[in-house]
Amino acid sequence: MNKNNLENLQGEMRALKFDDHFIKQMEEHMEKNLPAFELKGQLPADKGQMDVTLHFKRSEQSEYYYFNRYDLALSKAKPLENDLKYLVITPNEPGKKPDNLIRKFDSPAEAIEFFKTQTGKSELAIGKNTKEDLPFKQTAATMKDGKVDYVSKEFNQAYYSPALSNSHYVEKGVGYNVQQGSNMLQGRSAYRDDLVSRAGEQYKAWNAIAFDKPKDKYGNYKVQQYNENYGFDVKKSLDEYRIKQLDDPKKSAEIITELKDGNRPVVTVEGKDGKDVAMRIEAVPRYGNINFFQLNGKPEKREELLKEQKQEQSLSKGNSKKKDLAESHEMSM
Repeated sequence: MNKNNLENLQGEMRALKFDDHFIKQMEEHMEKNLPAFELKGQLPADKGQMDVTLHFKRSEQSEYYYFNRYDLALSKAKPLENDLKYLVITPNEPGKKPDNLIRKFDSPAEAIEFFKTQTGKSELAIGKNTKEDLPFKQTAATMKDGKVDYVSKEFNQAYYSPALSNSHYVEKGVGYNVQQGSNMLQGRSAYRDDLVSRAGEQYKAWNAIAFDKPKDKYGNYKVQQYNENYGFDVKKSLDEYRIKQLDDPKKSAEIITELKDGNRPVVTVEGKDGKDVAMRIEAVPRYGNINFFQLNGKPEKREELLKEQKQEQSLSKGNSKKKDLAESHEMSM
């Protein structure tokens, strides 16, 4: 293993915001000197399970490895707890041991895809692949003679709703970082200042997946962009609201970075009753505003959190007091 190559790849992965777990896996695979390898794992998601696959390939001319692509898949299946796995259980040929062939998966999308390729009797289950725990597995779906004859109610939506998938190509650590890619697949927007046009000119833009348009010839979604001429300024938009962290330049910068990655950071907002409340916020460049959510995910009316509204209310109260004083004065005369 070339240590310079390892150091470069470690820097690229950190630039793309992959955590140390993936970096350690990469190093272990590089030591095996394979011509190519994949790293698989899960990422946080608002709903369902987000799977990620990183692709590495060794040069044919040297021992250097290159990281050029990662794939994302968002399934509606709930993330598995503890050390549970998806199991595809298929009877072995008569007379052969073991009685059942079992293949395990961390990804529900991959498990469902493999299960659907079976041609005889098969079972898709959730459990642990040990003799002691296998009897306690939870059946998700079954197949007889190559046809699905049962899908559990809890797994129905995950099974019949195809996973949303998309690939992102990267070059030397430049591209959509993994947080941006994951958040865009969940319907949010991400900002990049290192984009290059076909004419070779660099530009900045917010980016969102156009789910209403057909995928390209490579099977990836097209991206809708909102450049600087579109008129959305995230800092100015934030300044319209009563967000306490904006008074601290460091915290303000951290919030903006989070929003540019497509995340929903938690902020403290002065509510309409004057009390502080924790909320999540999201940048929506398409409509030129910021969305607010309660911590349970329920949308909140942004109009009630505007600074101007507070000023208008104060003015309104002040005018009301003046009116009352004037009326009191008139009555006394």
